[in-house]
Order: sequence, then C-alpha cells, then structure tokens
Amino acid sequence: MSREVLLLVDALAREKSVLKEVVFAALESALASAAKKRFKEEVDVRVTIDRETGESEAFRRWLVVPDGELEDHDIQVILTEARKQIADINVGEYLEEELEPVEAGRIGAQAAKQVILQKIRDAEREQIIDDFLGRGDSLLSGTIKRLDREGAVIESGKIEARLPRDQMIPKENLRVGDRVRGWVGKVNREGRGPQLFMSRTAPEFIMELFRLEVPEIEQGLLQVKAAARDAGVRAKIAVHTTDRRIDPIGTCVGVRGSRVQAVTGELAGERVDIVLWSEDPAQFVIGALAPANVSSIMVDEEKHSMDVVVDEDNLALAIGTGGRNVRLASELTGWKINIMSAEESAGKQESERAALREIFMGKLDVDEEVADILIDEGFSSLDEVAYVPINEMLEIEAFDEDTVNELRERARNALLTEAIAKEEKLETTTDDLLNLEGMDRDLAAKLADANVHTRDELAELALDELVEATGLDEERAKVLIMTARAHWFENESA
Repeated sequence: MSREVLLLVDALAREKSVLKEVVFAALESALASAAKKRFKEEVDVRVTIDRETGESEAFRRWLVVPDGELEDHDIQVILTEARKQIADINVGEYLEEELEPVEAGRIGAQAAKQVILQKIRDAEREQIIDDFLGRGDSLLSGTIKRLDREGAVIESGKIEARLPRDQMIPKENLRVGDRVRGWVGKVNREGRGPQLFMSRTAPEFIMELFRLEVPEIEQGLLQVKAAARDAGVRAKIAVHTTDRRIDPIGTCVGVRGSRVQAVTGELAGERVDIVLWSEDPAQFVIGALAPANVSSIMVDEEKHSMDVVVDEDNLALAIGTGGRNVRLASELTGWKINIMSAEESAGKQESERAALREIFMGKLDVDEEVADILIDEGFSSLDEVAYVPINEMLEIEAFDEDTVNELRERARNALLTEAIAKEEKLETTTDDLLNLEGMDRDLAAKLADANVHTRDELAELALDELVEATGLDEERAKVLIMTARAHWFENESA
C-alpha cells in the first residue's frame, strides 16, 4: 500500500502540474479527516506520510493550555496534566497519542483526489489574485456573470469579483452579459466565492479613470490630488501640475471635451467639475466652489472651517441642488464650508464683534470706545492683549504707554483669574476623563459646567448634548464620545 501511495502522489502531481508536496499535504488532510470519523466527539488529528517510503502515521493530539483555562477537554489539556507524561512540555505545544494509521486505500483514491483538487483550486485562485495585485492594477474590467440581491459577480478571465449593490451607480441598469469596470477596493482571502470587491461609486474610481484617459497623469506630469462624488450625478476632481507648460484643466478636458466625456460615459453621465488644487486652502476652496463666484472668504484655522461670502445671484449656484455643490466642495478640500450672503456675513461679524466687545469691556474694565479700538486693531482675545509684543500695541495712536501697560496688566490678571476658576472646576473631574485621547483642560472645564466629571458620564451623553455643552463640531464630538465608550466594548469582549 505504501508503494500505491507514492504512485498516486506521483500521478496526481504530473496530471495537475503541481509540486508533489502539495499532493502529499492534501492526502495527509484527507487521511486526517477519515481518522476523525472514528470518534463521536470533535477531535484534532495529525497525519504524516513519509515522502520516501509512503508509510503514514496518525496521531490524536491535545493543545497544552495554562491551568484554569481549559475550554474543551476533547482537544485541550492543562499544563499540569500534560507534564505528567512529558516533563518538559510547554503551553502552546501538543500532547500526542498514536492512532492506528488509516490506509489510503480505505478512503479511496477518489476521495483523496477531491481534497487534492480543492487545494489545487484554492492555490490557483490565490495565484491569480497575487498576479493581479502584483501588476499594480486597481481597475478591473469584466463581464457580469450573474446578478443577485447582494449585487453582481463580475468575471474577468479567471478572476471573479463581487460588485456589491451599494457600490453600483444609482439608477444604472446593469444586466447579465454587460461589460463593466470598477475600482478594486478590497481583497478578501478568506472563505469561498469572489475574493476581489469592486466599487463604481468610490472617489478612487474616477481618479483611476482619469489616469487611463490622460497620459500626462501616467507620465507624472499631472496629478489628481483629490476627488469627491455624488455617484451618477456630479463629481469634482482637483488637479495639479508643477510644469508651467501644461494647462491642468484643459489637459483633463481634452480636445473638444473628449477625455472628460469618456470618463462621464463610464460613470452613467455623471457631470465632472475639474478644479485647480492649491496649497492655499482658501484658494482651493474658491476653486472647488466653481462655477459660483466668491466675493470674500474668512478662514477659521481652529475650527477648520471657512465662511464663504457670495452675492445673492450666486447663492443658489454655490449651494447647489440639495446642497450638493457645497457638500462636494467640502469633501474635496477637507474643510467645513459655510456659504452665506453679504448680509448674513455682515450680521455674523456684527454678532461676533458685539460678543468680543462684551468680553473686553467686562474683563478689562474699559468703556465701549476702548473695546472697539482694540477690535478695530485686530485684537480678538484677552491672550493677544496680554502677550502681543508691546511695540505693536504702542503703535496704536489712541493709546499712550501707560494705557498700554494698564491694559496688558488687566488682561493678564483676567486670564489668571480664569485659570484659577478653571482649575477649581476641574477638582471634581476624574483622571480617566482628563487623560482621554482628544480631551484638553478647556474642554474638560466646559464639561464640568455641564456636570460631566467622569469618562462614563461623557460616554452616556448623546451627540447633540455634547455639541450643545461644548460647542464642538459634530464630527469631533462623535469621535470623542466613541473614544469615551471604547472601554465598554473592550470589557464586553473580555
């Protein structure tokens, strides 16, 4: 029988053009499966076949686990018991008991062959995926093999890929047999079925389509820096070049719009705005809001937002249908964009000016005239009054040196008083809240005002409650709450 095993391995290796080792491993797996059927309980069996003689050995084995951590006595054994048989065995090793070997003839060559063929198919599929990924391709083009509730299965040569329904362009009428192209955004090597997952809605898809249509991108003369999409309706891409001889927008549009039309045709008529990328965030946002014309723009670095002023005629254009234009511009640039008319901007500025005037009058004990002078000179906080270089304040014509020194002293005293009050508020705040990622002492003080003193109290807040209490934007507030709740899930897992 040993000779028959060697002949079987040799024949299958030649028939399937695979290494003998692959066949040996498959045969060992088949023999192990047969050996397990002798037992009513679930067991772990290891089979080895001597590569020279064809003789096989079978072992039932138990994984050695630490004392007190035994979960399944059919496949595990505690360290103390294992060392009664092998003195130097350690956790993670196996205690084995030899079994009567299972002869290959008893399970039949056909059963072994099926196991081997499956392993070969798995190996072939892995090789196909590795070859595709090795080429550096991120676009896959193929034919729709079938449609189901989950989406479509795309066949491209020997490759099968899944196009999930939520990654299809809305209202796109795909049928079996249609050729489609998509961006490969995920690879799943576990389980059966397609291992590549495609998307036709991802921003990366449109970026790769332009790379195909515009040779200058492939050559490195032009870059697509970012993209944002409302799939099937509208998209924006930002392009940039350091070569002054190249017109980035014209190059992407192509002669008589040929290049951008080719992309639009692939995206079911999706309209594409091509804008210039800029290192200057304000300039980038102005370009991203095209075709609307911007009158002025105010940048708030701390909140990572911009107030963009447009005239009444451009207001609807800047916002877009259902807010689409401003939303895509925000996604493209990474900045929160607030569109407003000149009247709304003036009202907001006056409101902010009034609030700052109240702070200066109250904290510095000055009248409205002095407060307005400070605001007109560009001072926007007590810190600036207290610590801006004195020579800059002495340049203000309305103030003499004594006035400047008095204002600086009052500002410093006010800041000190605020700091003391803040520390008093934080006396009841726990360390687990103060040390939370994303937390700072100013934020913790605002939470203390809202009677939130511990990490768990923060975790229990609703999103709107945290935004109202602290003035955080929704995205940062959401991240902070999830960070505060993280230990709950860790405890559940444990």
